[in-house]
Formats: sequence, C-alpha cells, structure tokens
Amino acid sequence: MNSRQRRGVILLILSVLCALGAFAGVLSVVRDAQSKVGPEVAAYRVKSEVQPYTALTGGQFEKIEMPKRWLSANAVTDLTQLRGKIAVTTLRPGSLLQSDMIVDRPALRPGQQEVAIMIDAATGVAGKITPGSRVNVYATFQGKKQTDPDQSKIIVTDARVLDVGRITALEPDRGDDNRQQATEAVPITFALSTLDAQRVTYAESFAQRVRLALVAPGGGTGIPDRDRTYELATDK
Repeated sequence: MNSRQRRGVILLILSVLCALGAFAGVLSVVRDAQSKVGPEVAAYRVKSEVQPYTALTGGQFEKIEMPKRWLSANAVTDLTQLRGKIAVTTLRPGSLLQSDMIVDRPALRPGQQEVAIMIDAATGVAGKITPGSRVNVYATFQGKKQTDPDQSKIIVTDARVLDVGRITALEPDRGDDNRQQATEAVPITFALSTLDAQRVTYAESFAQRVRLALVAPGGGTGIPDRDRTYELATDK
C-alpha cells in the first residue's frame, strides 16, 4: 500500500469517526430534550379573577396540558379537589391552580344552620370580615311611637361567618317606611342556632341598620344583658 492509499484509508476512518460523533451528539440532544419535556399531564389555569373566600367551581378554570416534570408537587390535576373548597387569596387570570390556594369551607356543627342575610357594604363589612371570622350582630330600631326612643341592640354574639359574597347593587325600596336604605350590600352567610337565625332574619327585615362587629380571637362573648340595649337618653 503506497502513501496515497494510506492517506485515503486514514481520511475514510476519520470521516467514519466524525459521522459516529455527530450521530452520538444528535442522540444526546434528543434524549436531553425528551428528559426535559417528558410525559404531559392535565393541569388547570384560572380563567378569570376569583375573589378570596369564594366557593370554587370547575367553570372558573380551564384545562391545559403540561409536562409533568414542570408541575410543582402541589399543582391541582383533578377538579374533584375543589369540592367544598374556597379560595384563600385572589386568584389571578392565567395562574396555575395549586392546592395551597384553596382551603376547606367552614362546616356546620350539630344544631346549626346556614343563614344568609344582606349587610350594608358601606357600614357592615369594610372588607375585613372573612369566612371563619367571629362577629357580633348589632341592629338599630326606630321607636314604634314618636315618644318611644330609638334603640341599638346586640341581637347575636359570637356568630361564625361561613361565607362572604360579592358586593351587590340594590334597587331602591319603594315602601313607605322610614328605614335608611343601603345602595350596595354583601350577602353574609352565618352558622347559627335556630333562635339566632330568627333574630338576624328579623333584624334584616325590620331594623334601620344591621352592622357586624368583628370579635378579636379569644375575646369572649360575655356581654351582660344590661349592655345589649342602648338608648341615647340613658347614656351618662
């Protein structure tokens, strides 16, 4: 074999080695891409803004497909996880739904029932009352006669809030009573005994105003009967 033939063989061997190296490089890139993508799984994205403490439904989210390795361990992949849940913070459109964004809705205890009433948004809630809050319910009543004094009463103490709805615009009341009319109200759902449910329902129907006072944790509910009714004339 002369020198020219030897050079040809060497070049041929080098070409084969380069081709094998390029093929190995392509395989490495493909395997790396596959490892980064991996199998896809279902996830859920928020369609429109969801306010805190709102009950959740499947219609508030859209299904998307994502590589499994890109999902966090607490990503929600099954909408059955939403049953009995509420949002704990504002859910922004486009956000990926995760389990730490939701909590169980407060449940009723034996002997309690859910009662929802409309509370004046301007004077009754102020954005600080949320599900799980404890509140005292105040109502002001006009005297039945002109000579009777107006009164403010604590009608329910330590009521547990289950849900706070969205602010709703109210239509003007065309009745001829003298009660002050709210223009916006928020539906508040309470867990109450039968008697307390009757009290708040009566207040919603006949009181001039119904207000909620947030009770501090561990504040207790011991309000003497003499302090549950207030009249300006007796204030000293």
